[in-house]
Amino acid sequence: MANLLRQEVVTSARTMVIKVGTNVLSREDDTLDTDRVSALAEQIHRLRVAGKRVVLVSSGAVGAGIGLLGLKERPRDLPHLQAAAATGQASLIRTYDDAFKKHGYHAAQMLLTGNDFRHRDRYLNVRNTLNTLFEYGIVPIINENDTVSVREIKFGDNDRLAAMVTNLLQHPLLVILSVVDGLYDGHPDDPHAEKIPLVDHWDDSLMGLAQDVKSSRGTGGMHTKLDAVRTATAVGESVIIANGRDPRVLDKILAGEEVGTLFTPKGGMVPAWKRWIGFTVPPRGTLQLDEGAVRAVEHRGKSLLSIGIKSVTGAFERGELVSLLDTNGVEFARGLTNYDASEIQSILGVRTEEIEDRLGNMPYAEVIHRDNLCVTR
Repeated sequence: MANLLRQEVVTSARTMVIKVGTNVLSREDDTLDTDRVSALAEQIHRLRVAGKRVVLVSSGAVGAGIGLLGLKERPRDLPHLQAAAATGQASLIRTYDDAFKKHGYHAAQMLLTGNDFRHRDRYLNVRNTLNTLFEYGIVPIINENDTVSVREIKFGDNDRLAAMVTNLLQHPLLVILSVVDGLYDGHPDDPHAEKIPLVDHWDDSLMGLAQDVKSSRGTGGMHTKLDAVRTATAVGESVIIANGRDPRVLDKILAGEEVGTLFTPKGGMVPAWKRWIGFTVPPRGTLQLDEGAVRAVEHRGKSLLSIGIKSVTGAFERGELVSLLDTNGVEFARGLTNYDASEIQSILGVRTEEIEDRLGNMPYAEVIHRDNLCVTR
């Protein structure tokens, strides 16, 4: 039976970002399940007929490579993981393209790393490429570029990548397909655990419900999925976590049926510029604030002044991103700083009119202007 809230969420979504996990796409022997890819392509075709633009964030390259290379288990070292990814990615995208061609359209491969989101010009170029592919009627298939990614530029998991792609787009709905039916109030294998059909606002206590059921194939469990939910809902988007092994899961979501768990945001839409600041770029340092400054920034939308800063950590330059911490050391906002770390160290707790005496000049009255701040909680 259709659910009115779910119908509203799906109807209002212009683009559906669908993340498919490795375990959804893999057979027991780690080879790619081509029948499941075909079923997924059929459902995506029906989404497109219904007027939805679709972006697919697909894991499975390493898993496909494991099968093709005849490996008995997932490699543990980076060179062998990257070799498996390089081998499997070609097979993965070819299988998708063959499945989509049956419905009269093609797939486009986009392999991304963290640097493609952290640098503003590359971030915008990813968005422009996606919009151009939509104009051509092509389904973008996005995966992390495992072949070249190292720890410093990795997303960590495609769940996080999917959330960041979602934040790029206008009016999206993020659908995370896994091997569980949604978020449960206990372990999914516990017969007494019950699925939670709706979470109407994010709360950090939800992380306590993260019960991983991942196999040796994937890299993420429920914890990474909830982290993606937190990122997407924080900027005003909805998320559905559902079972990708259900052969009609996307059809049911399109119809507004109560499958999986729906997460809705508690706040309004965050502007694109502040999405990039708050949820894309990794901080280069921290500023801990006093209670007055926390209230001014978090609740009154004010700029950050030097008088409210208690301490600074990190070695950052002017224009780089820093994390703002409350009096308990918990992050509540991020922003682009007008001063470097050593300059801020020199003006901790001083009034704005005293900055020039300390530094010899005062290029900015604010350490971080409110236009370059994003509250993250």
